[in-house]
Amino acid sequence: MSVPYIIGFSSLAGPKPRNEDFCGAVSPQGSELENKGLLAALADGVGGHPNAHQASEFVVRGLLADYYATPDTWGVFKSLDVVIQSLNRWLFSQNQATLITSAGMATTLSALLLRGDRYHFSHVGDSRIYLWRKGQLVRLTQDHVWDHPELKTVLSRAVGLDGLLSVDYGDGELSIGDRFLICSDGVWNPLGERHLNEVLRTVPEPQEAAEQLTRYALNAGGRDNCSAMIIRVDAIPPSRMRDSLLAASRLPVPERLKEGDEVDGIVIDGILHESRTALLYQAHVQSSGQKCVFKTLPPGADEAAGTALAHEEWLARRVVDPSFPQVIPAESRSYLYYLMSWHEGATLGSWLREGRHFSVADVANLGMCLLRGVAALHRLSVVHRDIKPDNLHLGADARLRILDLGTAVSEGHDHGEAGSPGTPSYMAPEVLEGSSATVSSDLYACGVTLYELLTRKFPYGEIEPFQKPKFGEPVSPSRYRGDIPAWLERIILKAVQPAPEERFETAEEFLLALEKGSHGQLQVPRRRPLVKRDPDLVLKISLAISLVTNVWLTYLLLVLE
Repeated sequence: MSVPYIIGFSSLAGPKPRNEDFCGAVSPQGSELENKGLLAALADGVGGHPNAHQASEFVVRGLLADYYATPDTWGVFKSLDVVIQSLNRWLFSQNQATLITSAGMATTLSALLLRGDRYHFSHVGDSRIYLWRKGQLVRLTQDHVWDHPELKTVLSRAVGLDGLLSVDYGDGELSIGDRFLICSDGVWNPLGERHLNEVLRTVPEPQEAAEQLTRYALNAGGRDNCSAMIIRVDAIPPSRMRDSLLAASRLPVPERLKEGDEVDGIVIDGILHESRTALLYQAHVQSSGQKCVFKTLPPGADEAAGTALAHEEWLARRVVDPSFPQVIPAESRSYLYYLMSWHEGATLGSWLREGRHFSVADVANLGMCLLRGVAALHRLSVVHRDIKPDNLHLGADARLRILDLGTAVSEGHDHGEAGSPGTPSYMAPEVLEGSSATVSSDLYACGVTLYELLTRKFPYGEIEPFQKPKFGEPVSPSRYRGDIPAWLERIILKAVQPAPEERFETAEEFLLALEKGSHGQLQVPRRRPLVKRDPDLVLKISLAISLVTNVWLTYLLLVLE
């Protein structure tokens, strides 16, 4: 495939003694280009300060380096915002620490990301990003300035100017032939948009056009640094996520395998689990003897199931954490499957069915292990959607591992929510009503899981598929088991509240509560008043009391007469 993007840039100091602008771009190759995209950024240091050029260079270099270190599962805007906010905090802290020598160490920032068939931009300050398409020049950004009686304009937003930074974000679809112009105010201000459009229309080569713009800006009387970057779109790369999943899902599903069968150097030792959507075998690598789990689909599975399995592998490769089985790379595959690390042990669900009793200490410890794994998943912006005892494996090494990312979804990629969103008894009320699964619904499922491990019951009773349950106050787990301490009961009841805003906000908050409770450091709050737990019941009681009172008063009046 030909190079999809052509970049040109020019940056001139002009009449100023130092160039306080800084621009740069990263255009990786291969899978990194498809996965992370091309990132270009331009910063214009706040003028009149000796450290302005350091601010602009620091921000551009930091953004270009750190964006590519963010997890693949993050969305574009989350990745950009996390990096930009971090750079802003560092600059602002430097300004606060050295008010005399570094005050004003701030900069504008305009960044453009091209990935797959879309463009994304982030912007702070009065540098600008333009899109030139089919002869029309469109400004994508708004200037963050306010008028000043003695100066032309003053920046209202800049990186490093304030501890709290508001960044503008936007995106759109790419077309072949698009040209993007990122420029400082030293270019757009003296030239005007009519002249910018004329240069882009008549000069097709990005490098030549960028040089003309900066040179013309100085010739037009520009008194500031002049910087321009132009990116031309010559081809639209495939979306790595969509393309890789499509390629993987097109592999044929193997016929039903039996002990001793060999596939691509993997020897089948037996069946571990079979369901409507998945088929898991215990296996080993023939060359090394390494034990593994061979996961594939039942014969006859459709294309959607193949895409879901390919997406599951894509996520599993990126969740590198001891709380999850790890993917074992396969050199070449002739069928649709993937390999995971093998661990002796059993799922908590199978132990419940076998009648195993979990002590309070067991459940607290398992809960802490579970939440550490869920927290790692959520930090990657991945929602599991099917936390339950059958998907929690306790190994012979005493480590709890979270299984089955087949229904998990990641924020950064629009692949559809293939597969079932979970098991009804563990699904939060809002998910049962049709809302998308979230961090909060995962934490709800964690709470239901701990409730079941303690009581073998569910807080709202067992929920069947297609049932529409009504959620009131959850049944206290101490009703089924008297040895549950008050602190643990309060934590579990908070986790399984029907309203998301009444639950724990993050896995870390849930984990901290369990850790404090297990060490006797958690203060048990009072039980919620009845008016909050069941307002309908309070109203009924009030009406009944009122009715009885009125009857009694009527009786007294009749007697006194």
